Amino acid sequence: MPDAVTSSSKSLVPLCVDLDGTLILTDVLWESMMQLLKQNPLYLFALPWWLLRGRACLKREIAARVELDVAVLPYHQRFVEFLRAEHRQDRCLILATAADERLARRVASHVGLFSDVLASNGDTNLRGSNKVRRLIERFGAGGFDYAGNSTVDLPVWKESRQAIVVNASGHLAQRAGKLTKVSHVFNGTAARGAALLSALRPHQWVKNLIIFVPLLTSHRIADPHYVTAAVLAFVAFSFCASGVYVLNDLLDLEADRHHPAKRMRPFAAGRAPIPVGLALVAISLALSVFTAAWLPARFALVLTLYLVLTTSYSWRFKQVALVDVFCLAGLYTIRLIAGHEATGISHSFWLLTFSMFIFLSLALVKRFTELHGLRQQNKQQSKGRGYVAGDLDLVAMLGIANGFLAVLVMALYVNSNEVQALYHRPKVLLLVCPLMLYWISRAWMIAHRGKMHDDPIVFALKDGVSYLIGAVTVAVLWLATVL
Repeated sequence: MPDAVTSSSKSLVPLCVDLDGTLILTDVLWESMMQLLKQNPLYLFALPWWLLRGRACLKREIAARVELDVAVLPYHQRFVEFLRAEHRQDRCLILATAADERLARRVASHVGLFSDVLASNGDTNLRGSNKVRRLIERFGAGGFDYAGNSTVDLPVWKESRQAIVVNASGHLAQRAGKLTKVSHVFNGTAARGAALLSALRPHQWVKNLIIFVPLLTSHRIADPHYVTAAVLAFVAFSFCASGVYVLNDLLDLEADRHHPAKRMRPFAAGRAPIPVGLALVAISLALSVFTAAWLPARFALVLTLYLVLTTSYSWRFKQVALVDVFCLAGLYTIRLIAGHEATGISHSFWLLTFSMFIFLSLALVKRFTELHGLRQQNKQQSKGRGYVAGDLDLVAMLGIANGFLAVLVMALYVNSNEVQALYHRPKVLLLVCPLMLYWISRAWMIAHRGKMHDDPIVFALKDGVSYLIGAVTVAVLWLATVL
């Protein structure tokens, strides 16, 4: 019996559709590889061995060990609507991809539009010339239309009746037009440069201003030597943080796609390619190391500790309830320690104790906000976290308690020997306590009402009241010095 597709009497020839970068805005090989490494980083040593046996083998070995949630992959929605319209006209749609067959069939089943799947099978990598040969064997030269997105698809378009160019540059569409007729062009979703800049999260660099706190508390903020060292430390931490933010996004793709806001992050939304993200990680960390080389060796050790802890957080600790918030608080405190080590200013017991309590409170605000959103969505389990919706009240209690403990440490600090040596009127500093009590209480009230930003630091940067309280606090510190 002849093939149902090739014997079709309909005038519409089959439409063969690529998967990676065409039907979806990402690449399932890179997606599954990142998920594999998140499951066990030691698989990194197995990848070269699998690759030596061929790309098809690599794809099969990875696909056998991961379970991608194909329902949340970033599909090219306008193109999918086009395919649905073609399907309603009884056009035969074939998913023809270099992705492993296991993953390709799962995607095809989810989309529900394809009558067959042609994919890599562990022995043959269905890419370039292999894909061309397979399609010609199945449909004959010029007996199919093909939708693709990259230069690798040019040989396929050369043998197709018509080309559909998806998520690619205008230049590629022109090249395809020289080989065959281009019937449709579906442009990309956003500028890649802007997406990559967003992935680096430069607005989060404000957290690294904590490095300057030792200069403020020791009254050396006007000393050029200390300021230069602190600036270099700030730059080193900013590059390191950006690299880790990108790595965190790459390792947390699936969990982010289940989050109402995080699903719009560049890599989760498919607006930035995963290989470029990995390159950004390497470049950012290299720049961080280069900058740290200008500072004392003890600073480099603190920066290394920060990198190890934040990477461990991305890989595992963020999935363990309470351990995650202690890690976040520790990362803030490490920044404070880095400020001391970069400048050589002696550590303050009071400052370190205060930082542990206040940063733990802020970390708990972050988790409370996520759990509050979880409860509003009538969900019980937080995706990729160790919390359940019922933990909401306990998290709030712990967070408020730690915030008030930070204020208590501040009040005790006023009567310490360090204050006596730095301020003419130490008791004036007690005015900082009600200011802090108000800010912490207000932040938790806003979080309780469900109006807190996912990141309390970002909230503070956009909150006029926070700026006012900060200005009044600085004024109190000044008065305690000059009165």
